[in-house]
Amino acid sequence: MVTLVAPWAARLATHITWRYRGKPEDRRYKAIRTRNEPHLRWKSLVLVFVLQAALAWVVSWPVLAAVVNLRPWHWLDSLGVCAVVTGASFEAVADWQLARFKSDAAHKGQLMDRSLWRNSRHPNYFGEFCVWWGLYLIALSGQNWWALSSPVLMTVLLLKASGVALQAKDIGERRPGYRDYIARTNAFFPGRRRQTSQVNLST
Repeated sequence: MVTLVAPWAARLATHITWRYRGKPEDRRYKAIRTRNEPHLRWKSLVLVFVLQAALAWVVSWPVLAAVVNLRPWHWLDSLGVCAVVTGASFEAVADWQLARFKSDAAHKGQLMDRSLWRNSRHPNYFGEFCVWWGLYLIALSGQNWWALSSPVLMTVLLLKASGVALQAKDIGERRPGYRDYIARTNAFFPGRRRQTSQVNLST
């Protein structure tokens, strides 16, 4: 479990650090601060630190369950390892493709809709989804069904909270052509691209 989690965590931490180095504060955190004034100092203790600690505790349950598991190797372990490796690779490649696209000055103001981003608007989040369900399968091999809260919580966060839903709020105004991209591309699970004209006729 440590062999699976450590490289994933190190890669993600390095990516986020590199991505935001020397840049202004994320607009989402600015919105949170504005929304919770006055007394942000005290509110943030609960909204940021206590909440994040509670979420991290629940999310880490599959890791805890697997570490204390003394049962022999099971086919669920094999399936879980495959899911984690596939998801982590998918996430890393998607992040690399987007970073490479943005680093090219010729792409300034353009929309990334190629490679993994051609069949999913959030392939990096889909990779994250696979990682946590894979870790749960490993925990489940030891009959630790109670760890199910972890992948379920991560799925809700990715789809409804800090992931897909949050980014979709205003990106249509910030990225030209994004509405057409939404019409022809799956939001989360990779799938075949739809024809925009067919989508318009169906609506």
